[in-house]
Amino acid sequence: IVFLLFTSLLISNLFSLQYVNYGYYKDKVYEQITTSSTLKAKRGNIYDANMNLLATDKTVWRIFVSTRDIKRQSKNDGIDHAARIAAGLSPILDISSDEIYKKVTDSSVLDVTLKRGVDEETYLQIISFVRKESLEGMVLTEAQTSRYYPEQTLASHALGFVGSDLQGLYGLEYSYNEVLSGKDGYYLYGKDANGSELPTKYATYIPAEDGYSIVTTIDSYLQSVLEAELESVRLNHGVANRVTGIVMDTSSGAILAMATTSPFDPNDPYTLDDLSQEKLDSTGFTEGSDEYKQYKKELLEVMWSNKAVSEIYEPGSTFKIATVSAALDKGVASVNDTFSCHGYLSVGGWNIRCHKVGGHGSGFNLAYGLQMSCNPTMMTIAERLGAEAFYDYVEAFGYLEKTGIDLPSEASSIFHKEENIGTTELATASFGQRFKISVIRQLTSVAAIANGGELLEPYLVEKVIDADGNLISEHEKTVVRQVVSEEVANTVADILEKGVSGDGGAKNAAVNGYKIAAKTGTSQKFDILDENGNSYLRISSTVAFSMSESGGIAVIIVADEPTSTVKYGSVVAAPYVSSFLSKALPYLGYESEAASDEVTIGNYVGTSVSYAKEQLGGLGVRFEVVGDGDIVLSQTPSSDYPMLTENAKVILYTVEKSDIYVEVPDTVGLSLFSANELILNSGLNIRIKGSPSGKDALIISQSIAAGAVVKKGTVLEIEILYTDFED
Repeated sequence: IVFLLFTSLLISNLFSLQYVNYGYYKDKVYEQITTSSTLKAKRGNIYDANMNLLATDKTVWRIFVSTRDIKRQSKNDGIDHAARIAAGLSPILDISSDEIYKKVTDSSVLDVTLKRGVDEETYLQIISFVRKESLEGMVLTEAQTSRYYPEQTLASHALGFVGSDLQGLYGLEYSYNEVLSGKDGYYLYGKDANGSELPTKYATYIPAEDGYSIVTTIDSYLQSVLEAELESVRLNHGVANRVTGIVMDTSSGAILAMATTSPFDPNDPYTLDDLSQEKLDSTGFTEGSDEYKQYKKELLEVMWSNKAVSEIYEPGSTFKIATVSAALDKGVASVNDTFSCHGYLSVGGWNIRCHKVGGHGSGFNLAYGLQMSCNPTMMTIAERLGAEAFYDYVEAFGYLEKTGIDLPSEASSIFHKEENIGTTELATASFGQRFKISVIRQLTSVAAIANGGELLEPYLVEKVIDADGNLISEHEKTVVRQVVSEEVANTVADILEKGVSGDGGAKNAAVNGYKIAAKTGTSQKFDILDENGNSYLRISSTVAFSMSESGGIAVIIVADEPTSTVKYGSVVAAPYVSSFLSKALPYLGYESEAASDEVTIGNYVGTSVSYAKEQLGGLGVRFEVVGDGDIVLSQTPSSDYPMLTENAKVILYTVEKSDIYVEVPDTVGLSLFSANELILNSGLNIRIKGSPSGKDALIISQSIAAGAVVKKGTVLEIEILYTDFED
């Protein structure tokens, strides 16, 4: 009976092992006799719109030591090899010899890493040192893959960066991590008790699938120009909380450039930029202390944050574009309606003031009210709209939703609930205060006016390609909705353009030869108040777009907390928008329309004096002939130079070595009228950068330094700035 019971139990266990749990034990055996090696997939590249490389993989090396071999060899030779290694590697790795020696001798593990991410030049120096000192087996290297950004800080906030395992952590690297990563492969093989590889029938090879590459809409040239302009804003106006800007193709929604000051280096993202490091150093915290580490962490997070997408602000007067568009589209106002402004408007028991304390007067039309950024005008038409209709247009313009841009951490707007919009909330919202939106949200919404009323979804990735350049997918234009009619959009765009080319508040955004529509804005920050409960910090901004039948570009610059004396967007941001567009539009191939008072002179060198006189006379340009010859030997200014017709003069030389030289006057700080007179009386020609439409322009720079001696007739370019406008 005992034997039968034992046999039954044995048979039952055998049945369980060989049939019921066969798969489980088979897997256990395979786990014991097999090992695998991961075959890392290559991460895809990131390109700009012109296929310039912005991010790629490169080989770096890990430098490590075998502590067991060092100790064993030192015991056998009676030589302190740890000291030799520390002394030799210290200058190569830029690590103190004491630190290396301590790592080698104090560690209880067999493999001690001295440094990761070593470049090829350093790697070759180490190999040479190891061979020269016969340290093979003690000092070792391991090839690894690292992410490399060849343009360093360029577009860093848009690109983002990766972690130690090449996983995307920020920016496009994060948004498109799955596309870029690919799939790792592996090599699985059998091994015996001694660790030796078993026959190949036990081996399995699964190749890695490299990641796809992405081609962005970013143009590296425009990106570099935008970053330079933003840095100029920061420096010239002492901006305390960073400056950000975006450039968008208004016909497609493609983002051509996006930047925030000051950019970090994604090759070394855990090192603070200079400004952040200065803030950290000024705290007095001891390096390595908990307070030091915590504050550094906070500074890093701010430095990495894409201010254009992930932060929100009160747009101020730039929002008035939406208010006027809504009123015109709804039919509660027309361009011929007249308004009055006495410096404030009484709403809900409050006197809500205009930026112009004395008011804008009476009898002006809606266009003037927008161009001069009159708050009472906006409050009046918002009241006509009513809370319900106003809210509907706010929603239609997209202010209550995210743009859907293909970047992580897009911030949501903070706006009043419809049922909470009373007369006061309606009034303040009409001129862009007491609610918050992201910068990308504002530019996208305003771009709808440039695009005939169509609201588009912005994007950064144009297409996805494989390693051979084959197209995997391509972006399709996404129209969110028609916000206002095309007629209304064109009307508002025309009003904004005349606010630049005429005597409106956006004159500083003008670009010679191009039609630019723009609106400036200065909003208060109510998050931080002074000891008396008043807001004292400002956000200065300008949004603008070029007007062209073939489409155009829109640009926004936002300066958060300028500390300069003048904090208005018309001064802090508008001139830099102008400067950017003056470089971007010709680069993109948009043809310049010469100003009505400009002509282009020809090349008269080698022609007869009579011919040159005839040509210049036909252009309406004055001239002066130096010498008694019949042939023009040289001229000033040179050929193909745009110049002003009024009071302009070309000097024609008919004899050698008889150039007339004059001294360049100092015009900076003078009024446009005074500068014009001084330059012409000096025998020079003048060209104005900016729109000379107002009466109160001041000269802020000149192309040739005062005191320089130049040929008579040379063109002196002066840059003007209007400082009399508040927004």
